[in-house]
Amino acid sequence: MIRRVLATVLGTALAAALVAVPSSALPQAVVAQVLTWTANDSTTRYASAPTTAVAGETTIVFENSAATGNTSGMPHTLTFDTSTPGYNHDVNLNILANPFDANGGRHEATVTLTPGTYRYFCAIPGHSTMVGELTVTSGGGDTTPPTVTAEVSGNREPDGDYLGSATVTVTASDAQSGVALIEYEVDDTGFQRYTGPVVVSTLGDHSVQYRATDAAGNVSPDGSVSFRVVEPTPVDTTPPVVSAVVTGDREPDGDYIGSALVTLSAEDTESGVDRIEYSLDGAAFVRYTEPVLVNQVGTHMVHYRARDVAGNTSPERMESFTVVAPPVEDTTPPTVSAVISGNREPDGDYIGSATVTISASDTESGVDRIEYSLDGAAFVRYTAPVEVTALGAHMVHYLARDVAGNTSPERMESFTVVAPDPGDTTPPTVSAVVSGTRDGDGNYIGSATVTITATDAQSGVDRIEYSRDGGDWTDYTEPVTIDSTGSHTVQYRATDVAGNVSDVGTVSFRVVETGPDACPDSDTRSMVIIDGYDTGVANVDTGNGCTINDLIDEDGTYADHAGFVRHVDSVTDELVAGGTLTLRDKGSIVRAAARSDIGN
Repeated sequence: MIRRVLATVLGTALAAALVAVPSSALPQAVVAQVLTWTANDSTTRYASAPTTAVAGETTIVFENSAATGNTSGMPHTLTFDTSTPGYNHDVNLNILANPFDANGGRHEATVTLTPGTYRYFCAIPGHSTMVGELTVTSGGGDTTPPTVTAEVSGNREPDGDYLGSATVTVTASDAQSGVALIEYEVDDTGFQRYTGPVVVSTLGDHSVQYRATDAAGNVSPDGSVSFRVVEPTPVDTTPPVVSAVVTGDREPDGDYIGSALVTLSAEDTESGVDRIEYSLDGAAFVRYTEPVLVNQVGTHMVHYRARDVAGNTSPERMESFTVVAPPVEDTTPPTVSAVISGNREPDGDYIGSATVTISASDTESGVDRIEYSLDGAAFVRYTAPVEVTALGAHMVHYLARDVAGNTSPERMESFTVVAPDPGDTTPPTVSAVVSGTRDGDGNYIGSATVTITATDAQSGVDRIEYSRDGGDWTDYTEPVTIDSTGSHTVQYRATDVAGNVSDVGTVSFRVVETGPDACPDSDTRSMVIIDGYDTGVANVDTGNGCTINDLIDEDGTYADHAGFVRHVDSVTDELVAGGTLTLRDKGSIVRAAARSDIGN
């Protein structure tokens, strides 16, 4: 205590002595400007500090003494930041001062400032809020201050008061050296750097002052806006909006490899979100605090909801997904093969053209691409069958690469294309055969298959076409199976390489239902579709005349959306157990049910 009193007395005496010395007796400064910082007993802010300067050689004065209000002997530093992005880092200054040091707490240093912004702070532990910025301009011939304006925005009552909060947006412009700094202060609390719109949410009357400095150091006159913030009167009765996003590495069919990360979010524009809760795979609801990592292999269901500060709870929502085991490392190249097709002479040559169809398979990572080279040309990517019409002998080389980068051995096929017989004026011969199980009346039970064949002894068959029940003509590539009940007619024709078209042939037949049918008005769509979402799973008969869509019964009555999803989950469990569906099929169907609006 005696030491502090002595320091105060000495500091006061020193200050008086400094005041008594005439300025003419002091040595003249050799630098263009002097910037002074002072400190006192406060650990939250400097007693005084400059905010702007001009680039060039500068004397930095830092005083922390009894004369500046330090009566406790508290040490402080003036340290320039040399690491934080966005600031100048070319001044390395770190001055430690206290009233009892050899200089009585007053220190000087000469530095060279460059245009930009410097950040300074006190490095003493516990003094972290003693921080500020110094804006340095380049000077020059600009003597006109910037133009600065402010606008207040927000939801307002009829009498003009702002409900809950008001936002002050400050803008400035300078046509000469440009704006270097915008500052503001709320309710005379001290100017600070403006970096973006300022939200004022404290209830009551407020005044915001603002100003701007250009790169030449010109400071605009202080502007001011006044307003009042009042408490919002409406009562919040609207629940939050809550959503979920599932992320992770995925297979082509959408399953997550190894793990999935579930991220929940909610927003409420009135009272605000109070909490988010979730339930994983039927467990009790728990509070959501961070994304949920799910790494157990299988199909999963996350139920989630949110509550706002006013107590409103959102409807329960859900998200379904499947986690599969990571694949083992693939070191096996794909298997690749080629088929040459077309009309052939008895000696094997292709008449008019030959089509090269290349296929590849890979049971591990999958096929990435197929490439081929025709007659010694550079390898190109194979995307569709290649038709070769040039007459003569040909050689095609081909290979395939899988997703893991393994490449198959290069393979090759040779063939010859010869000109068609120009004298062919005879159309092909074409016929069709209907096959299937028939009842005593000759009707086909369940389905009928139409097989069409054509021959041409001269130029060869070019294509076969068919029309089902009066529809458009379609290229025939394989037997046509018709499984819809009722009477049907299939027309067919063939065209040879010389362009001769056969007469149209016709076969007619009737398809009837199979055995006892538990679902006489069955949903016979080809795919399982829920509320418009195509699951990608075939809508097969489950064994008693009922399809998967029949059992899902999307037109049924359910207590709520969650009840419908639980019904679908139960139905698909039984179909998996019976071998009708795979676990992957089940996951696709349940996800579609969760995305639907059925039950809402």
